Amino acid sequence: MKFIVSSQLLLKNLQAISGVVSTNNTLPILDNFLFEIDENKLTVSGSDLETTMTTSFEVTSKEKGQVAIPARILLDLLKGFPDTPITFSVNDETHAIRFTSEYGEYNVAGLNGAEFPKAPELEAVSSTVVAADLLARAILKTIFAAGNDELRPVMSGVFFELHSDNVTFVSTDAHKLVKYTRTDAKADSGASFIMPKKPLNLLKNVLATEEADVTVEYNDTNARFSFGDVTLVCRLIDGRYPNYDAVIPKENPNVLTVNRSAFLNSVKRVSYFSNKTTHQVRLKMAGTELHVSAEDPDFANNADERLTCSYKGDDMEIGFNSRFLIEMLNNVETEDVVIEMSEPNRAGILLPSESVVEGENLLMLVMPVMLNN
Repeated sequence: MKFIVSSQLLLKNLQAISGVVSTNNTLPILDNFLFEIDENKLTVSGSDLETTMTTSFEVTSKEKGQVAIPARILLDLLKGFPDTPITFSVNDETHAIRFTSEYGEYNVAGLNGAEFPKAPELEAVSSTVVAADLLARAILKTIFAAGNDELRPVMSGVFFELHSDNVTFVSTDAHKLVKYTRTDAKADSGASFIMPKKPLNLLKNVLATEEADVTVEYNDTNARFSFGDVTLVCRLIDGRYPNYDAVIPKENPNVLTVNRSAFLNSVKRVSYFSNKTTHQVRLKMAGTELHVSAEDPDFANNADERLTCSYKGDDMEIGFNSRFLIEMLNNVETEDVVIEMSEPNRAGILLPSESVVEGENLLMLVMPVMLNN
């Protein structure tokens, strides 16, 4: 088997799918890319058994065949080349591979491509189409709030909820929650599924440079995302997602509006003086003043800053984990941020002061850290 391909074209396509190749694979063949040649079409796949990514593009060839090529050595080699044609010659019996370029010749041992795990075929699928930038933005806005608890796997992914008039993405780790809704996307029929974090991170990275629409196909066990020349197939997280709407407080009479950047920087500075276990910062609202403070009695550390704000409601004091606040404030793009609260022992809701993208609704919830006066 023999084919010729541009080094930069091959590198670009391999880098798009290389994130799926794990460093600690249970099967040695998963350390490889699967190359499948069908005349002048080359299809390259990477897999970790849970997720498979595939990309296809044209090369110079008149043959058919397949071989598994070590991923790391091939990527490292291609990074060292300027844009130059590379000839791949594969021994169909021993699976030995020879790369030939204008600079020289390189040999590496390959594996039988027939032994590479195949991506599952999706049966009885439903499908919808979403814009690449919409999906990338939805992942970016939600994935940071997903949990890492192996005992609660349903919370370790992002919940996709498809409706006839909107698409909603939800993530939570039981301490914080993000609900991201787009009314400019919809599905023909209602459905929901939980996507694992790894394939979402892979999608986010590839979609950042993609302008095409994404076709999303799904059934009870798997989902497939197809766009341009790239396809990602992954296993869904099995389980029932928590009733997230039940934990979002509906009555929040105390409303704080403050400059996002000033508030974020204040929380960062004050958090250096907080307890290293709770990371608690206190927010004290009265009139047009917001006090941001923290203390660590074990080391006699404390800090207190004052900001100008707009506040409607009863004077109150509430504690939050500074790390969660910082994550959420970084997730907002508006000049001001709105925080709605009811009681010091109830969750606070963070909202952008206005919609940045038409049809977008972002709601973030953070649980309080109890104050010990």
